[in-house]
Amino acid sequence: MIRAGIAALLAGLALAGAPVRAGAASGAGALPPYAGLYQPSTVDERGLWMKADEYERQLRDSAFVIRDAALNAYVRGVFCRTVGPDRCAAVRLYVMRVPQFNATMMPNGALQIWSGLLLRVRSEAELAGILGHEFAHFERRHGLGRLRHGRVMTDIASWAGVLGGVSGLVVQTQAIGSIFTHSRADESEADLLGARYGAAAGYDARALPAIWMRLMDEADATALGRRQRSHRYDRVSFFASHPTSAQRAADLRAAAAALPPGGESGDQRLVGAIAPWRSAFLEDQLKLNDFEGTDVLLRQIAEAGWSEDLLFARAELYRGRGHPRDLVAAADLYRQAIGLNAGHPESWRGLGLALLRGGQVDEGRQALRHYLAARPDAADASMLAALLT
Repeated sequence: MIRAGIAALLAGLALAGAPVRAGAASGAGALPPYAGLYQPSTVDERGLWMKADEYERQLRDSAFVIRDAALNAYVRGVFCRTVGPDRCAAVRLYVMRVPQFNATMMPNGALQIWSGLLLRVRSEAELAGILGHEFAHFERRHGLGRLRHGRVMTDIASWAGVLGGVSGLVVQTQAIGSIFTHSRADESEADLLGARYGAAAGYDARALPAIWMRLMDEADATALGRRQRSHRYDRVSFFASHPTSAQRAADLRAAAAALPPGGESGDQRLVGAIAPWRSAFLEDQLKLNDFEGTDVLLRQIAEAGWSEDLLFARAELYRGRGHPRDLVAAADLYRQAIGLNAGHPESWRGLGLALLRGGQVDEGRQALRHYLAARPDAADASMLAALLT
């Protein structure tokens, strides 16, 4: 298993909350010239590349890699359209079955996209902005910059600690803060370039801020359910490596306003590409044991309409928590799912179990009979059959 510290360094910059400051680079629509595939030349670079290559070898063989050809072709197609075929050729892309929202590009050209991100984006335009953001880290070699800067500033902080006293504390604090500020500057540049890549590829950059607003709503719900304080979205912590989601959304709006108007969202293509996997991604989300956050996420996805898989997932969520009123809600949701697709056996199973737990024995047993008739060889068939007597 790769050590967490190495993975975090090689990640370069995970996406869970980076900014875009309009004006971080000159020219509203300018993109950096393509200089071809970069090869490491210094000792620092070669060392970082060796670690990245080692991590990628393990990543390549991971059981979490989704090897579905159609899904990989779709994600790669969006990526190549966003950054262009020349830049795209330098990248190895891995779609990972991990339910959290994240994408990561390593300095050697390996790009990870997690399934939790694919579940949460609503359009190709949003996906393109995120993929462009990650590629910008790679093209600008931000991972190497953080390595060098962090090494120097950590040395300064260590010597300041030896000096002691108020002056030493001030120098030490400023040095440590400088490490994180540098990271936020990288994130600003990457976000702005991500928006520009998407706009240059014909995507609507105005779609980008919405995803950070949705993530804030989900995070607030998760914090509420776990009886934690809500995140402060109006200011950046001194030690934060990423700006707040609110700052990011505001900066993305400013960046989009500076770009040429128009562009497409590609929302229907995204929905079609994710459809064969969405039920599996929803099942993974349910396993996170985050009732409030998952409920908000499901309602966000359902803004375009409640489909059978979303109704089933929400029913499973409520049945899993199991309060008496949850069982009533779950049974109603299962019935709605069955109304859209009576041939989905798992909805009958869930309905039967919810009704039995709620004391509606006869109706619950009838629902389980529907399930067992459709799934006589199910792994839980003998256990459920025992509930019918």
